[in-house]
Amino acid sequence: MPELTAAVRERGKVPDGRMPSMRGRVHANRLCDLRALGGPVHGLRTVVIGVVIACAAVVAPAALVAPAAAVSPTVEASWSALSVPAAAPPANVSDLAARGPDEAWATGTEQGADGSRPLLHRWDGTAWSRDTTFPGSDEPGRLGKVQFVGEETWIFRTRSGAGEILRRSAAGWSTVPLPRTLWTYQDFTAVPGAAWVVGEDSTGLKVLRYDGSTWTAQSTPDGVLFLMGITARTATDAWAWADTSNGTAVLHWDGTAWRDAKVPLPTNSNVHTMLLEADGRMTIGGSQYTDGVGRTYVMSWNGHAWRTTYPPLGDTYTAAMVRGPDRALWLPVRSDRAFQSKYARVDGRRVSYSYGPERTNAIDVKPAALARAGSALLSFGTVEIYGSKPNLMSERTGARP
Repeated sequence: MPELTAAVRERGKVPDGRMPSMRGRVHANRLCDLRALGGPVHGLRTVVIGVVIACAAVVAPAALVAPAAAVSPTVEASWSALSVPAAAPPANVSDLAARGPDEAWATGTEQGADGSRPLLHRWDGTAWSRDTTFPGSDEPGRLGKVQFVGEETWIFRTRSGAGEILRRSAAGWSTVPLPRTLWTYQDFTAVPGAAWVVGEDSTGLKVLRYDGSTWTAQSTPDGVLFLMGITARTATDAWAWADTSNGTAVLHWDGTAWRDAKVPLPTNSNVHTMLLEADGRMTIGGSQYTDGVGRTYVMSWNGHAWRTTYPPLGDTYTAAMVRGPDRALWLPVRSDRAFQSKYARVDGRRVSYSYGPERTNAIDVKPAALARAGSALLSFGTVEIYGSKPNLMSERTGARP
């Protein structure tokens, strides 16, 4: 059944709201995922710490540890907990997007008697509230990626196997159905004048483009097997990362055709995310693998050339990476404290860390998504309290402008 959801997050380290590639690679070091803490490891904290230490030994071998000069001491970033209306557990988070300090949206799923049901929460600058006004909010389905298109909010959603776009305007909610049902809905992006949905059906790769009135199917260069993700700056400036017969590649849409952008990715690597900025700069996050062992890389385009760095993050998954109000890169990382979340701040090769607030009786705190909200950072994810299933949580650091 086609889904664009958080349910596949743990398969191949796929971010909430996206399906994994059927051709993706599986690496042994990724088996050490802290979600194990939410499974049978409900015992003493010493057991939890033992699991963390064991996993750290696999994920970050000594050969990949960067020089000490590249790592800053832990810094306090004054993260505070925000109250979130509870969901029917287990809850999952798909995406978080903020238009500014007074508007953010978080999507996900909760468990219903008839399967997963969509979750939508809105931040108004003061508090989180649940939104159940969209069509089909009480039906089985899933919400995925959130995009801001002019004054509207667009959200990708699957319902009864079919994909559609939820549009929220001043007049209320409306839907834009896809022209066909896909087996998998890999990713979605939207800007004024265009939206794309990429996925796969029985005939292979599908790239569907919406111009505001009609859908068209677009072709890709020879050798492209699957699009893993897509993002856009304008209707004539879109980017995608793809599985190809020659490895991972970055594609660019210039308004006329998709072409190989010839981005010099590290050898034997994949791409987790691409950040596009209004000034033309770009940032790519991913992992490079050597003998089955991964390390995180970050590539930056300054308008003239690409620069690649390898911050000392082990093989951290960077799909939730964002540009913070301080211009540094921020992302959630695996925490070595079961009762606190952990965030990394990356500035070139220099990395510093901060922890979220302590949560009583928590055995797993997982921020799944980050978003810049004015001069603050918002996170949205799940927390598992001993004896219960994961439910929603949110945290914030920084101040309002």
